[in-house]
Parts: sequence; structure tokens; C-alpha cells
Amino acid sequence: MKHFLNTFLALAGVTLLSSCGNQIGSSTGGYKCTAYAPNNPAAVRVKVSTSTQHIYVMEGDRLLMAVQGCVGASGATGSGSYSIIEKIKDKRRVSQPDAGYPMAYWCAWKPAYGFHEGFVHPYPRTHGCIRLHREAAARFYALVRIGTPVNIASSQPEDATHGRTVRKLDQTRDPDPPREVIMASSWFKDPAGPLLLKQ
Repeated sequence: MKHFLNTFLALAGVTLLSSCGNQIGSSTGGYKCTAYAPNNPAAVRVKVSTSTQHIYVMEGDRLLMAVQGCVGASGATGSGSYSIIEKIKDKRRVSQPDAGYPMAYWCAWKPAYGFHEGFVHPYPRTHGCIRLHREAAARFYALVRIGTPVNIASSQPEDATHGRTVRKLDQTRDPDPPREVIMASSWFKDPAGPLLLKQ
């Protein structure tokens, strides 16, 4: 069984159910993203464009990571300036339905609202959280710290520049992995290789 779980996770690179109203699903096959280590972690900031669903992690004018996420339906993610107030790598959903489901790489910007691993859809889908592909969620978690500024707006200046390079994702048809897989502690294992690259 252990070999099956390791093989399943390695091949599928699975993503999780968000607390934001969706089922758990596997990742888009072969998806990779690149994130660069900051020179000054205190200068890192996050910019979210809800119209494009793009998340930009910046250090000054330097782009550290740009990825597509999945924001809240009907404007549920909101807008404004915040900061990261909580980080929990192995967070699980505590409420029903589906108590115990993973919300890995949780980074909250306000109570009950956070970035975390989950299905990425090509349209707003969550109850307010921002879901990221597992590859991106792990790197995002490594880039931010408590106090990292987060700006959420309908659009960001980076949409016109870095936005063109963001790989589009559509995980609407990804199947659910078995419950014993998502409930195992191994679910929270980081993707292979260094999370942040030196530049």
C-alpha cells in the first residue's frame, strides 16, 4: 500500500479539496512552475488580480513567481491590502462537510481566508479562498512569511507584462484520489526538487 501511495503521488502530483466549495482532485499532468529565492525576504509582497486569477509574488520590481490561481465566485475573495497572518503547511478542514480534507500550504491573509493547495479552475470558483496548484502552493508557502503584504484588486499592473507568461490551468475534469490517500500524512510532502531557485 505504501508503494502505491508513493507512486500515485509521484505520478499524479495531486492537488486537494479546498475549504472553498470544491472536490479534491489530481493535478494537471506535468505542470511545473518556477519560483526564485528572494534576496531580501522582508521585501517580498503578493499581488492578486481577481479578473485574471493571476498571483504575482514580487520583490520590488523583481518577479519571483507568477501563477494562475482560483479566486472566489461572485467577488467572494474581495479586495484590499492585507498581510499574511498565519501559515500552516499541514492544515486540514475542520468543518463539515468533508472535515479532515487537506488544505495544504495554508497562508491566511484574514481569518478563514487563505491561499492553499486546491483545484485551479479557469473561472472564479471558491467561497473566497485562493487555490493554487500543488507545485505553486508549495513554492508560495516558501516565499511568504508572517507579515508579507498582500494586495488583492480587480487588476494589477503586472497583468500587462508578466501576465502574458502565466501558464493557464483547467482542473475541472481531474478525478478525486482515494480518501485514504488524502487522509494520509504523506499528503503534505513537498514536491521533488528545490522549491526556490537562485537567480
